[in-house]
Amino acid sequence: MADLTTHFAGIKSPNPFWLASAPPTDKEYNVRRAFDAGWGGVVWKTLGEDGPPIVNVNGPRYGAIWGADRRLLGLNNIELITDRPLQVNLDEIRRVKRDYPDRALVISLMVPCEEKSWKDILTRVEDTGADGVELNFGCPHGMAERGMGSAVGQVPEYIEMVTAWVKHYSKMPCIVKLTPNVTSILPPAIAAKRGGADAVSLINTVKSVTNVDLDHFSPFPMIDGQGSHGGYCGPAVKPIALNMVGEIARHGETRGLPISGIGGVTTWRDAAEYLAMGAGNVQVCTAAMTYGFKIVEEMISGLSQYLDEKGMTQTQLIGRAVPNFVEWQDLNLNFVTKAKIDEDLCIKCGRCFAACEDTSHQAIAMSPDRVFTVKDDECVACNLCVNVCPVQDCITMERLAPGAIDARTGKVVEDAPGTWTTHPNNPNRVAAE
Repeated sequence: MADLTTHFAGIKSPNPFWLASAPPTDKEYNVRRAFDAGWGGVVWKTLGEDGPPIVNVNGPRYGAIWGADRRLLGLNNIELITDRPLQVNLDEIRRVKRDYPDRALVISLMVPCEEKSWKDILTRVEDTGADGVELNFGCPHGMAERGMGSAVGQVPEYIEMVTAWVKHYSKMPCIVKLTPNVTSILPPAIAAKRGGADAVSLINTVKSVTNVDLDHFSPFPMIDGQGSHGGYCGPAVKPIALNMVGEIARHGETRGLPISGIGGVTTWRDAAEYLAMGAGNVQVCTAAMTYGFKIVEEMISGLSQYLDEKGMTQTQLIGRAVPNFVEWQDLNLNFVTKAKIDEDLCIKCGRCFAACEDTSHQAIAMSPDRVFTVKDDECVACNLCVNVCPVQDCITMERLAPGAIDARTGKVVEDAPGTWTTHPNNPNRVAAE
């Protein structure tokens, strides 16, 4: 099996799969179970300074979005940072790190933007033997209203200032966790790098309201007839996170800054996509909360098998897709495809016809006996039909070879960058190498 040993921001772990700072990493019992299940590392649920106790709600803490089969697509949570005493957490961290020296153990921190507060807590954290700290600049609810969390992460100057304090008062690797609740992820990431961050992690949760109770007329989760915005996570946020990870990986001022990818990682394939987009490891929360800690077994075996089949090391996978992540104006406009329907696979449901006829380009014809064919002279290759078809590979997008005539425009297809060859599975298709 491929070697999944990971070196991230100076922290070694046996694999790139870490549990994110969240309820699954709230206490010693959970973290021990996670390490026994095979997780390579954990980020301990966010600790705060001694002071007024953190008081969480005693009603529902989660809202949810489900797919048609009730598969959990996203969670909205209104839980705060740990409500357990700081010293209790630090004692547990010390014991866990002693018993699992080969696993990564990072501590998430959130205290007010005061230099003394950061200095005091870092002194106590270093004494645990933990491998690093993650600065929680992302939570959009509860703590943000108190001037912490995303209230800091949305102000690059604060990010740089606090990161510099942490690097001044601690020798531990410092990971800055970024909020997605910004118009651009680049200014916060650049600020973290200027402050001396050893890495960034993203994304934290998306500020959201998942649903409204139409009997009580309150956002959910509902506490005594009222609701509040929370943080959205799970498979639904993965597209947002992948884009932001890629933005940091390709940008000149942040290129080379280690990235921990977070957001909707449920399978080994999700993890591989994050690595290809420039992440050095991934953090997982919702999948573990949905399926339990042993889901990591599939992630480990799946990523190992994929790397073996590709003849690739994990290091070679990291960032592999970044050069191909370009701005729209850099896309090849000489690249032409057309939709093709496999009549042997077609179940005659008509979804492709309805979608194209009503909302797209009227490029699919339906015969009286419900045989569906593509009108090449109308097809603009939008691939909506592929996305609505319930049968995988029934509809595919076939590339026109250079020199062919585009039936819609009447123009000759010009050469695209790369070497064109006949596709091995279909002589009517061509592929650019």
